[in-house]
Amino acid sequence: MRSLFVTGTDTGAGKTLASCALLHAFRAQGRTAVGMKPVASGCEGTADGWRNADALALRDASGPQPPYETLNPFALPEPLAPELAARLAGVSVTLEPMLAAHARLQALADVVVVEGVGGWAAPLSATLDQRDLVRALRLPVVLVVGLRLGCLNHARLTADAIAADGFELAGWIASAVDPGMACRDENLALLDMRLKAPRLGYLPHLADPRPDALAGRITLP
Repeated sequence: MRSLFVTGTDTGAGKTLASCALLHAFRAQGRTAVGMKPVASGCEGTADGWRNADALALRDASGPQPPYETLNPFALPEPLAPELAARLAGVSVTLEPMLAAHARLQALADVVVVEGVGGWAAPLSATLDQRDLVRALRLPVVLVVGLRLGCLNHARLTADAIAADGFELAGWIASAVDPGMACRDENLALLDMRLKAPRLGYLPHLADPRPDALAGRITLP
């Protein structure tokens, strides 16, 4: 596997933590692995330009660490849906810069872990959906399921949408985003029964999660 796409059941499902854990898991196998955040909204201005916390976490988990502009070709200031954030920034999100950046990353490493934005159906622009990027890159998909009330519905709908769009769901990762969730184990068992892909790991809710330490909880697809 040279590259994969990580999506989530919703914003805040734990995609970045799962993506960073995947990067460390690949690196633990002796493979070079770099992250990519094609589009990131909610960036802060720095002396080096706009920077996004999730994209910086992916860079920190990468080995080797790529140039930021390659890892995150579209850095948008406002913490909004990408289509709205891009409109406010006067930026047109198009496919070609993301494909070129991905090609540069593939030249740097054995594996590229591409983290999407929001959920599977979150649009990137008025004419571009995330599935268009995944289709152009021909990537298998890993789904991060944020364990909270409603996750059964969100996970099944997302998995069905991925399949309906013609993509392979290579596996899913459970992310305990709600520490007070009732019947968490029972919900996990129901997800195991209903999602037609293997569970690749379970990421517990921790006050200070370390992706390198969580890599051991990941089974690579």
